[in-house]
Amino acid sequence: MPRPCKRRRICMEPLCTGFAPLGEGVRCEEAVIMALDEFECIRLMDLEGLTQEQCAVQMDVARTTVQAIYSSARKKLAQCLVTGKELRISGGNYNLCGQHKKCCQKHCMGTFQNLEKEGAKKNMTIGVTYENGQIFQHFGHTEQFKIYEVQDNKIVSSKIVDTNGSGHGALAGFLNDYKVDTLICGGIGGGAQNALASVGIKLYGGVSGDADAAVEALLKNELAYNPNVHCDHHDHHSDGNCGTHGCGERHCGEH
Repeated sequence: MPRPCKRRRICMEPLCTGFAPLGEGVRCEEAVIMALDEFECIRLMDLEGLTQEQCAVQMDVARTTVQAIYSSARKKLAQCLVTGKELRISGGNYNLCGQHKKCCQKHCMGTFQNLEKEGAKKNMTIGVTYENGQIFQHFGHTEQFKIYEVQDNKIVSSKIVDTNGSGHGALAGFLNDYKVDTLICGGIGGGAQNALASVGIKLYGGVSGDADAAVEALLKNELAYNPNVHCDHHDHHSDGNCGTHGCGERHCGEH
């Protein structure tokens, strides 16, 4: 007998279960059905930036299984975009995580949605790229972080720490050593974002202004940030990302 297909773990059912195309003369006579495990794979890899290996751990399946799920999900999205078909999200071979109302693992959808609805976690450690009281705008170049300890949703202590020359991926480990679980910063590249995600640090990027005020705004669920933040502090005139200043993965010339 063939082995039964292992159920994939998902953190939460989607808020929207269908999307329809707009346009003159569009007729949604046929829909593309995306399974919930395919939706979860898209969420983890395309939105949260996880690798296939990290996604496999989160969904409790093999990496090859994630690869197949992801490929199927992306093809269905392409069908909807190119041919104007309706997308419906339902079904699939999955188990809803039993801890979805708490924090089951890193990148738990329920945890992040609770942060957005209820404000920041009651107990957390927040790091902010820091310079003279302001949020420093280039993550990989920051020479200091201000680290805030939060208990019962209130700041109980803060301190300024020097990075001692650490850059891009190394800064994720630096923050992890200080038990930081949330980061507020300005510009930050994709490589650094992936490094932060790999150690479970929640990112609020594209933020400027007073560092203390930004933390207070986060605790009140009023922080304005850019979920699609990237490093744009100079023009990229050569191949690759801006790795020399620590915001990406490859070099882009002298700075």
